[in-house]
Amino acid sequence: MSLYEDILSGKEKLSLVGLGYVGMPIAVAFARKIKVVGFDLNTAKIDLYKSGVDPTNEVGDAVIQNTKVEFTADPAKLKEAKFHIVAVPTPVNDDHTPDLTPVEGASRILGQNLTKGSIVVFESTVYPGVTEDICVPILEKESGLKCGVDFKIGYSPERINPGDKVHRLETITKIVSGMDDEALDEIAHVYELVVDAGVYRAESIRVAEAAKVIENSQRDINIAFMNELSIIFNRMGIDTKSVLAAAGTKWNFLNFQPGLVGGHCIGVDPYYLTYKAEQLGYHSQIILSGRRINDDMGKYVAENLVKNLIRADIPVKSAKVAILGFTFKENCPDTRNTKIIDIYRELKEYGITAQVADENADADEAKRLYGIEFVPMGDIKECDAVVLAVAHDTYKSLGIVDLDAMYAKTGKVKVLTDLKGILDRKACVDAGYLYWRL
Repeated sequence: MSLYEDILSGKEKLSLVGLGYVGMPIAVAFARKIKVVGFDLNTAKIDLYKSGVDPTNEVGDAVIQNTKVEFTADPAKLKEAKFHIVAVPTPVNDDHTPDLTPVEGASRILGQNLTKGSIVVFESTVYPGVTEDICVPILEKESGLKCGVDFKIGYSPERINPGDKVHRLETITKIVSGMDDEALDEIAHVYELVVDAGVYRAESIRVAEAAKVIENSQRDINIAFMNELSIIFNRMGIDTKSVLAAAGTKWNFLNFQPGLVGGHCIGVDPYYLTYKAEQLGYHSQIILSGRRINDDMGKYVAENLVKNLIRADIPVKSAKVAILGFTFKENCPDTRNTKIIDIYRELKEYGITAQVADENADADEAKRLYGIEFVPMGDIKECDAVVLAVAHDTYKSLGIVDLDAMYAKTGKVKVLTDLKGILDRKACVDAGYLYWRL
């Protein structure tokens, strides 16, 4: 009997190591079909899940309350499972080199609780070679078992898009890979339980690792091109969004928009690829150029806000500015690696301490990571400038009356920065706003 059949019959369990924005939805999906152990070191997070609360907003409280996932912070519970999926973050250090601490730590914990006959699948984004060259030796050392003899490994890159209710685990083709044909078959069959779109069998683990890391690198480069166009058109006095709308009428024009590139994927993954390339003696040209443009966009936005304050004859140092939205993307509570903080810090360099509001964001996380304390939207008043930074659905309904209520009643020009261009530009200009967007 195969491991897949044992899992399907309920004889064996599947474990999820790491229950964040990626791991938790995977655990919940599998729990509809098989027995699942959901493990995370964060006891506070586990307590929330156990109490029926979804802090990620990815599946919702009702789903968490009814899921059969066995949530735990006890590593020993991993011994009860034979098929393990590792979905921990892979961030970068301050110098943009890969920080493999989370995936190494997860491998260490899993290795200490690994049993013979197990399969371990990594989903964390890494550069080609990490699974076999870094994770396997840790698993072997901690378990005392031999890879290929006592357990097998695979890699299946995560493609979950936080906050996206359309492109979900079930609807996105899943890349799977294994160390040999037997492992690949088992891994493919297990994922086919939950992925309605089907699986794509990569020819090797390294191919699967490479496929993932270039997906986000490609998006990063295309967004960098849009950002560069925005900088150029801004100097020409041309509205970038209007240009893209016109160009977009051609059938093969790619639909990318300028914006801040944050989060734990698009703004991070390219550095994994360029790091490995550097080790092999190749210095990236296009990828790192794109990264430089995107990393500087927060500063660019702040500089243009300051220029508009000057145009409006508003003293910069004493200006009162509000930033609406702090998460790295719309309709998502995640503030990790948000680039809105770059705007906030750059404004501070000019002597401006901005108020920040975001009812969608994880307030505790923002306070812990950045020292930012949010203010309620209703408390934003007497402003000289407002930055509409994130395209949350709740902001799309803002009208001129709502905006007017946030500004000081002094007769001064109202400075408005609409990063994502979600407001009606003409209506704002007609209402007397000094309107600017990327």
